[in-house]
Amino acid sequence: MSIDMKKMRERVNALKNKGGGTNKRFWRPQDGEQTIRIIPTADGDPFKDYWFHYNVGDNPGFLSPKKNFGEDCPLDSFVRNLWEEGTEDSVRMAKKLNARQRFFAPVVVRGEEDQGVRVWGFGKQVYETLLNLVLNPEYGDITDAEQGIDLVLAYGKPTGASFPVTNITPRRRSSPLHKEPERCRELLEDIPDFEELFTNSRKTFAQVQAMLDEFLLGDSNPEANSSETAKYNDEKKSNLVDKAFADLLG
Repeated sequence: MSIDMKKMRERVNALKNKGGGTNKRFWRPQDGEQTIRIIPTADGDPFKDYWFHYNVGDNPGFLSPKKNFGEDCPLDSFVRNLWEEGTEDSVRMAKKLNARQRFFAPVVVRGEEDQGVRVWGFGKQVYETLLNLVLNPEYGDITDAEQGIDLVLAYGKPTGASFPVTNITPRRRSSPLHKEPERCRELLEDIPDFEELFTNSRKTFAQVQAMLDEFLLGDSNPEANSSETAKYNDEKKSNLVDKAFADLLG
């Protein structure tokens, strides 16, 4: 019996990732250019979207029970009450606690194929760009394993900007996912289970209630509720949403 090369690669990856404390299934672009390939999924839809809550005290982002699963959620009810109250302060807090949509796709990073299929998380603007590419007849099926298109990402923070920007340019020519058919099949079978990836981000009603109670108790501090302090904290937390998302993905 010949050696199972897929299992050997898995062992190498496990050795590289041991003790890292982060989920190596997630990928984030670094400053500069990187080339990726979006992997086709069995259901025909490589894009997955989830709703996350941030800014609930010092807690990391977590999946919205209401938006994602249709479950009762004390935070969702609290936010709706804030909107209905309609005051300047209540609307500000509602915006801060409202669930935010994030998108994900399985990708292979060129030059790092040995790390297998990873999950790229991105915002609405990048998602809309990708959809336009997918629906552009000039490119065909950009995820096709034989005739798909690689995408070049130019990632970085422009001068004077507060947040990084992602520019996407499709390659002019199509290419196979991998030149070796066997490795190509392995990559297509290596797409992670999205539900398993976000297991730790799913919270029960009781857990969300506890986080909300702790957040509200901290927010009851008179100094924290002064207009200038509240304004500063809102701006600061708003600027940290992307960082919170990055921390969530490891």
